[in-house]
Amino acid sequence: MKANCNSSLANVVAALLLGAAVAGVTNLVPTSTVVAADKKEENKVSRDLAKPLKAAQDALQAQKYDEAVTHLKEAESSPKKTPYDEHVINQLAGVTYARMNNFPEAEKAFEAQADDGFTDAAEMPRILKAVAQLNYQLKNYDKAIEFGQRAIKGGFADDDINVIIGQAYYLKGDWKGTLKFEQDLADADIKAGKTPKDQTLQLVLSACVKQEDNDCTTKALERLVAYYPKPEYWKQLLYSMAQDKGVNSSDRTTLQLYRLMAEVDVLQRPEDYTEMANLAIEQGSPGEAEHVLEKGFDKGIFTDPKVKERNQRLLESAKKTATSDQASLPKSEAEAKSAATGDKAVGVGFAYMGYQQYDKATDLLSQGLAKGVKNEASARLLLGIAELKAGKKDDAVKAFQAVKGDPTLERLANLWSLHAKQA
Repeated sequence: MKANCNSSLANVVAALLLGAAVAGVTNLVPTSTVVAADKKEENKVSRDLAKPLKAAQDALQAQKYDEAVTHLKEAESSPKKTPYDEHVINQLAGVTYARMNNFPEAEKAFEAQADDGFTDAAEMPRILKAVAQLNYQLKNYDKAIEFGQRAIKGGFADDDINVIIGQAYYLKGDWKGTLKFEQDLADADIKAGKTPKDQTLQLVLSACVKQEDNDCTTKALERLVAYYPKPEYWKQLLYSMAQDKGVNSSDRTTLQLYRLMAEVDVLQRPEDYTEMANLAIEQGSPGEAEHVLEKGFDKGIFTDPKVKERNQRLLESAKKTATSDQASLPKSEAEAKSAATGDKAVGVGFAYMGYQQYDKATDLLSQGLAKGVKNEASARLLLGIAELKAGKKDDAVKAFQAVKGDPTLERLANLWSLHAKQA
């Protein structure tokens, strides 16, 4: 995944240096003396340099940049220049070179202002931002980070500074640095009750991928889905989970994953539809198998003639099994009421879910859980899904939050809960 570079960064640099900064510089040489922004009486341009600096200022205002450079070089070469003269030279040079798109020389001039001790505290945020942006443009990523961090330590970093630092870490190939910086940004936003920026979370994800850290990648995707539930993020997350051996440790958890993929509409591969249908039939939900295959045909998933024919046969088989199964459900439901445990009721409730009879499903699943079941985590997850499908979002979230004891099902329940809140 490539860094999501800020395409307007060059324009930001130009606006910063060529607009606001010039106003602060070109008024510094109105006569034969220049007074610093802090108004200290001792900070004056020496009499010997007043003439070339005034000439440089006039040329800059007249947009005669080559002429301005000539006068600045004259001032620079003077053996009588003072440290403060150098400061004013750099003020004028920074703006002049920036207007000439000579960013290397502009960077030198603005960096000198950041360190010479004469720049007023009120101007320092703009100066540091300029140096960070210029170094980013020049691909001097270490220095871009350095001056960006100085802005952070000074307490005047903004979104532009944060973008520069994060992108600089990424573009220099420092994945750990990228991850820490962007993760800290996201955590700070969340702690402050704000939504972390999409770009921040994407850089976290990309840094995880670059380090080939699967656990980090999954967590990053989960956070992306939490704040930006875009289909592409859901797809990345759930197909990433499909590669996890823990998730695929049993057919039951695999079907649960497919169920969520179908719910958020990211189930796309023909083989996934086929496998989900087979698993549903095997686990006692032919109605669900029938539904998912019909959805696949409606969406035109099966394009290969042989695959299409194979899944058509599977659909006919699912329909036949569903007809027989539905006829037996009333008897099974009666048997579940008199059963000592709730496993039978959960099984019947699961079957009703496949036929999209969600109110009946929730009643039977609740009855089963009240009696006690072997796999409580799975039953509670099914209950949450049935309640969500029945339009009972609050009850669904409570059921999802009650899924405990199975790490994979807990993860899936958390994602279902997230989906329920976003639905």
